[in-house]
Amino acid sequence: MQRKGAAEEDIVIVGAGLAGLATALGLHRGINPTPYHAACRKGVRSLVLESSPSLRASGFAFATWKNAFRALDALGVGDKIRTQHVRLQALHIAPTSAGGTAQEVDLTQPQGKRGPLEVRCVRRDLLLQALEGELPRGTIRYSSRVVSIEENGSTKILQLADGSVLRAKVLVGCDGINSVVAKWLGLQKPSNSGRSAARGFAHYPDGHGFEPKFMQFVGQGFRSGMTPCSDTDIYWFFTWTPSENDKGVDESAAKMKQFVMAKLRGSNVPPEALAVIDRSEMSDILAAPLRFRSPLSLVASSIGKANVCVAGDALHPMTPDLGQGGCSALEDGVVLARSLGEAIRGKDAKGSAEDERIQAALSDYAGIRRWRSIQLIATAYTVGFFQQTDNAVVSFLRDKLLSGVLAGTLLKMANYDCGTL
Repeated sequence: MQRKGAAEEDIVIVGAGLAGLATALGLHRGINPTPYHAACRKGVRSLVLESSPSLRASGFAFATWKNAFRALDALGVGDKIRTQHVRLQALHIAPTSAGGTAQEVDLTQPQGKRGPLEVRCVRRDLLLQALEGELPRGTIRYSSRVVSIEENGSTKILQLADGSVLRAKVLVGCDGINSVVAKWLGLQKPSNSGRSAARGFAHYPDGHGFEPKFMQFVGQGFRSGMTPCSDTDIYWFFTWTPSENDKGVDESAAKMKQFVMAKLRGSNVPPEALAVIDRSEMSDILAAPLRFRSPLSLVASSIGKANVCVAGDALHPMTPDLGQGGCSALEDGVVLARSLGEAIRGKDAKGSAEDERIQAALSDYAGIRRWRSIQLIATAYTVGFFQQTDNAVVSFLRDKLLSGVLAGTLLKMANYDCGTL
């Protein structure tokens, strides 16, 4: 039954995060035309629903590897992001206990057949603003939270918190770890990894003077790291397994900062890294439990069903141990925009109807992203276990033998090409 007064939209994307904006921009850009048909390039309009009153930039920053820059270049914003962030020259992984072997990888040197890796620590707010700035005015509708999804034939009826109703021909869920769309599809709820993470940001108006390196410190039950975003900003993180003695540390930013500093002072972390955390503003420190979707649950789950699919954290929430959460969300956006755009803009060889082409496109997208998601989630969880564990035997093997393997794993996961639009 058609609801009176319901507005109709061809493509509705729920969530204006990295995956949502990347998908919307990819659709708007259109498929790369051939030299003979350059004038035929035509974008596809979408509507992005964001529950917040403005762009959300929680998380401060994230490691943006070569695979993410391939996606950003496809979307046309790669060079803008490059000018705002320093390129990292090395990945340094060191044990937090004395006597272990540190591993440093020169990121400027070729890594196998794919050449040198490009890695930058990108501020989330700047990236979201760059993506938003390339979209047509009115693409994002703020303060629009979806509370329920119903079906009317192939059309999806979205009930919003403000009482309004939308009818969508295609529904894309990019609404994060607590996704309404993922729940509607029947995806398993994310699991708690048993670990938590604190993240912060330190600003040096006159310059921080740190080398452009991604520094990580692992072992003794925690993993910590820091990396410059620019000449004036440094991002840092701290992950650990909370115990009964840690209750209350997340009640305020001040307590969280005090807790992190106390943990690091008893380790092999250098004083300059402690100084970065100490300099962070109280309001710039966040802590949250780390959750992930079981990779086994994605083997047979419905990533997409008919004209509905999910992307980003709505699809593959993972622990941050590979630094691939945001990167893979950008990959999702490019792959999804390409598949969906081709289905909407053209006819296939069989002359199928648009609805059939859309279903086939979303099925192709799900096939591509399912196994990539499973690989990333499982690898991130495994790397996190080895890096953070305080088990004596595993710690010995990691500190003496596995540092290079762990560093190599990060680089391998970043050597992925999502293609162009």
